[in-house]
Amino acid sequence: MNERLNGVETFVQVVEAGSFALAADRLNLTRSAVGKIIARLETRLGVRLIHRTTRSQSLTEDGQAYYERCVRALTELDAAEAELDGGRRMPRGRLRVSLPLAFGQLCAAPVLMDLVQAHPQLQIDMSFTDRMVDLVDEGFDLAVRIGELRDSASLAARRLGVQHTCICASPAYLARHGTPDTLDDLNGHAGVVYSRAGMLLPWDLRDEEGRVKRVDIRARVSLDDVQAIASAAVAGFGLARIPSWLLARYLKTGELVLVRGQCSLPPQEINVVWPQTRYMPSKTRCAIDALVAGIPALIDA
Repeated sequence: MNERLNGVETFVQVVEAGSFALAADRLNLTRSAVGKIIARLETRLGVRLIHRTTRSQSLTEDGQAYYERCVRALTELDAAEAELDGGRRMPRGRLRVSLPLAFGQLCAAPVLMDLVQAHPQLQIDMSFTDRMVDLVDEGFDLAVRIGELRDSASLAARRLGVQHTCICASPAYLARHGTPDTLDDLNGHAGVVYSRAGMLLPWDLRDEEGRVKRVDIRARVSLDDVQAIASAAVAGFGLARIPSWLLARYLKTGELVLVRGQCSLPPQEINVVWPQTRYMPSKTRCAIDALVAGIPALIDA
């Protein structure tokens, strides 16, 4: 019976992933192992389920009918397990989580590591990237997002806090180039600028009256990682915009100083998101609760 269920789950993953290779990655198996499971399933059923070529795959007519029934059966199994969970069972199994690069490493990962320590039957796979992943297509159970939730219609979310971003520089840079007091004073200064996919993120800042203005900052260095931006600012390459949860440690050591007395960028919401579903496994619920409880103290530290 267990082998039959494994074959069914693997078959559904292959269909939904669109390829044996991606399904193997989601299942933490080799592509060869996935291929053998599907071959055994087809042999047992006596039908071809998937047309396979070197470049593509597609369901046969029998495969389509079998897939639809398998999805319904697995949905019922998920519902039954969720009901059994009912908060009575310890979280267990594999949880895949996508996290922003620096924020994930410094803030979210420690919380999730503590969770794994507390629950020996729980396995968490963390992927660090500033790219906005597709949770369903890429097989993630959870993601932490900073900023606007563009695909919020298909996701459920819980708020973790607010990110404030401040302008700072090294004391050595300010000694050489002077400390700007107003937004106009920032124009022409060298900057360490965030870039994504080759595009520089413009410096749109609030003035003293709350109006948003674009500052003409000279991008001496552009990087796609906020931790690397902080390091470049410490090295004296120019002004930088750094989130307060990362900046705090540099302010304490004196390696960076605030250029303006208060954060001058609009704050950004930080959320944990997951695909909307009727049934939530205890492993997912437990991770969400841990992040909601643990992240605020780390952001405000």
